[in-house]
Amino acid sequence: MRDSRDGKRRKDQGQLAFGETGEGEARNPSLEGNEPPAAERSPERPAKATGLMEVVVSPENMKKALKKVMENAGAPGVDGMTTAELPLFLSQSWQEIREELLTGTYRPQPVRRVGIPKPDGGHRYLGIPTVADRLIQQAILQVLTPVFDPHLSEGSYGFRPHRSAHQAVAKAQSYVEEGKSWVVDLDIERFFDNVCHDALMARVARRIDDKVLLKLIRAYLKAGVMEGGLVSPPEMGTPQGGPLSPLLSNIYLDDLDRELERRGHAFVRYADDCNIYVASERAGRRVMEGITHFLAKRLKLRVNGDKSAVAPAHERDFLSFRIVGREKTKRSISPKARKRLRRRIKEITRRTRGVPLERVVADLNTYLRGWIGYFGFCQTPSVLRDLDSWIRRRLRCFIWKQLKRGKRRYAELRARDISRGLAAKTAGSVHGPWRISRSPALSFAFPNAFFSELGLITLEARCSA
Repeated sequence: MRDSRDGKRRKDQGQLAFGETGEGEARNPSLEGNEPPAAERSPERPAKATGLMEVVVSPENMKKALKKVMENAGAPGVDGMTTAELPLFLSQSWQEIREELLTGTYRPQPVRRVGIPKPDGGHRYLGIPTVADRLIQQAILQVLTPVFDPHLSEGSYGFRPHRSAHQAVAKAQSYVEEGKSWVVDLDIERFFDNVCHDALMARVARRIDDKVLLKLIRAYLKAGVMEGGLVSPPEMGTPQGGPLSPLLSNIYLDDLDRELERRGHAFVRYADDCNIYVASERAGRRVMEGITHFLAKRLKLRVNGDKSAVAPAHERDFLSFRIVGREKTKRSISPKARKRLRRRIKEITRRTRGVPLERVVADLNTYLRGWIGYFGFCQTPSVLRDLDSWIRRRLRCFIWKQLKRGKRRYAELRARDISRGLAAKTAGSVHGPWRISRSPALSFAFPNAFFSELGLITLEARCSA
């Protein structure tokens, strides 16, 4: 009941802050539906959208942005304000912020720099805006997406409405099945750190003619990064972490997409991951050379030679999947993704956690549901079957370690109808828990049905194949 009252209070505060849409408010019909409006491509001389800043701060758009920011939650920025505190802050300060936005005097706060460990080592650095700036960026995103998205390339799939990583992988698979079995796997070196602000703003200005909004977007690019109490104003780059960054990256890389289309290449791009599919190694090397030159000259970006490659498609990963086979291909889970899964399962099932088996299974299910929600798109159920078997073995190992001593182990096996001889032999074995976990005694004492009764989910059953 209290949560319900708190939710209603936050909703009322948002309503109070933004008010109702009056007859004089500028409105954008594209915000009312889910589908972006149809628009003809005109990359040379596009019609420009005007009067967008009024639409950004309109009550309807701001309420929608507030709802999205509250749903996403996330960590606080440099001011320490949480999303739970945002509605009250808006009820007190929104009118002043709105006036600053409309007059072009609003100044975003620096983003908080956070290092996220990469699966393969190193860190990916995110810039976490304050919740107020996240709200404004989200409001801008909702207005700019219908303006830019209809004009983006069909080969671009990252962070776009009605498009997904699964669609990108399926498209890549279709190219391989057509006979383009070699891939030019492009890795753009530190893309988000090397975007040229002037070049990006020039591309944004191709389609919008609202000087106040253009000034605000540039202000977000120039807001700076706070680390260790010091603010570093960036000359280049668009920090990852804000709602607006993905759209800006798509706008910037659209020139790459258009060049690939002009050259007639089969390609799939998801954010800064770009794969180009060709019929031979020779063609791939020619494409790699040409596109590397184009990126350096036109977009001032460098290709990471250590991570990029021209190789058979079945040897390279794309969005943690791998396309195996040729005429009849299958989507398989990349070896790196499987390795990450096993590492996480080991953490959840480690003996030193000191929690009951039921808690371990519950934690496994929480992780596995999210994992299979993405990787269930694979077409190799045998891989998932092997992972299921390995997970159950990890749990048998966990059980054996928890029993600790020979007497307890013998008693548990006997209680589960294991013969005296086999129970004594297993309980007194000199072998370690991992080897014992695949013994006949533990397989009979703790069969697959035992874990099913505990509620352990099965990966294979959720495979799309």
